[in-house]
Amino acid sequence: MKQLSGLDATFLHLETSAQFGHVSSLSIYTRPDDPGYRPYDAWRAQLQQRLHLLEPLRRRLAEVPLGLDHPYWVADPAFDLDFHVRHTAVPPPGTDDQLAVLAGRLVSRPLDRRKPLWLSYVIEGLADRRFAVLTIVHHATIDGASGVELMTLMLDDGPEGGTVPPEADPWTPERPPGDLEMLARGVLGLTRKPARGVLLAARTAREVGRATRNPVLVRAANDVRRSLRGPLGTVLNLGRSRPEEPDQPPPLPSVRPPRTPFNGPITPHRKLAIRSTSLDQVKAVKSALGATVNDVVMAACAGGLRTWLDRRGALPSDPLVALVPVSVRTGEETDRWTNRVSMLSAVLPTDEADPVRRVRRVHESMASSKELFSALPAERLTDFAEFPPPAVFARAMRLSARLRLGSRLSPGNLVISNVPGPRTPLYAAGARLEHYFPVSTIVEGQGLNITVQSYLDRLDWGLVSCAELLPDVDVLLRDILDELDALAAAAGVGAPEAGRPAPAPGRSRSRGTSARSRA
Repeated sequence: MKQLSGLDATFLHLETSAQFGHVSSLSIYTRPDDPGYRPYDAWRAQLQQRLHLLEPLRRRLAEVPLGLDHPYWVADPAFDLDFHVRHTAVPPPGTDDQLAVLAGRLVSRPLDRRKPLWLSYVIEGLADRRFAVLTIVHHATIDGASGVELMTLMLDDGPEGGTVPPEADPWTPERPPGDLEMLARGVLGLTRKPARGVLLAARTAREVGRATRNPVLVRAANDVRRSLRGPLGTVLNLGRSRPEEPDQPPPLPSVRPPRTPFNGPITPHRKLAIRSTSLDQVKAVKSALGATVNDVVMAACAGGLRTWLDRRGALPSDPLVALVPVSVRTGEETDRWTNRVSMLSAVLPTDEADPVRRVRRVHESMASSKELFSALPAERLTDFAEFPPPAVFARAMRLSARLRLGSRLSPGNLVISNVPGPRTPLYAAGARLEHYFPVSTIVEGQGLNITVQSYLDRLDWGLVSCAELLPDVDVLLRDILDELDALAAAAGVGAPEAGRPAPAPGRSRSRGTSARSRA
């Protein structure tokens, strides 16, 4: 039995009737040359063979009575793979747009907390001998980096299949803990939290004082910490080993986000748009302009959003504010199936007409945000998430949803995330993985999420929106990719080399250069 961290549990507490805590991926495969190949049977067997490597798939929540402390993960005694692996289809010959509509509907519902928090849909009916797998996993279990690791463990390095290490010890489910046992654990954890909060506040004050060169603040914090050393400090930190880490927490945005059509109360309904672009072209642009891949991606997003908003007469005079997830993994974590992510905010120059200047402004904004981000170790932020009792947190979230506070006090307009992925091809039971589209989550007040996942020589884009606030998210994605083409032209970078396959029959064709393709 393993307790969720405060940050992991936060993704549970944030859920409301319209706001879900799961993240998803939409993988598209090409079938092997086998007329008898059955995608559902093959995918189910692939997972069955690897279950002992995929710890999150067989564990479920055990709640602490009265919400006194964070829940625990326990091995599910009633685990049933057939409940989690499901079979559906689009009308053949299915297009990518039909696939996106179906995926958007499937992610528009919460996961059952009585079961392990994941589902996997095998979707058939696609044109060109393709099929898709939509995998939905709760954010309480994984972040972006561990999600990529989960995917690579599910898949093989070659079409002939890989060697799966045998299970060292037979898996045995745990006895479900009783209410009294969980209550005792909750009370014990609750009694330690106030004093630990004092320790954390003192540690944080000291680090802020060092960052701001304030000797008075550093001295006061050290006095508090010294007063809590010895036997008392040993008791307060019982069972906790927290080495110092060089990672940083996010700053507050430097400007108030302006209002846009997609910043408002969200509903449970989701829209998804997917597309692929050339990673090599983006790298050529970043090299030509002395920027990073992330700078180019964010600048293209800024340009696309500018076009989309201006077309609707809704372009604000102030720039938008983007929230950017940042992994704070060090490689030394003892538990890889947990969240090690923080967030920084950056100005998104939607008020800038010139595409090259947009890249430079994004680069400067990100550099400034990262400098502020270095004020104190990021573990301090995740430590603070340990203290609010879950019952209080959940009640606060329900009140926030009822009062629409997220729509009024949102720290950003949208989330933009760029997740690095494998550069070598992967396979599932002989089927080659062609695309890995991210399908992220949105929160109250932010009806748009843009996530980009690299795979092989491509960037796979996944835009998720609230269906009522931003119903034409596919149009926005086209605007973003048009801006990427314009940016490449302005930077003197040509289109990708010839040889990229054109969209095949049954797939929606896109306008613009060959820098983009449908799945």
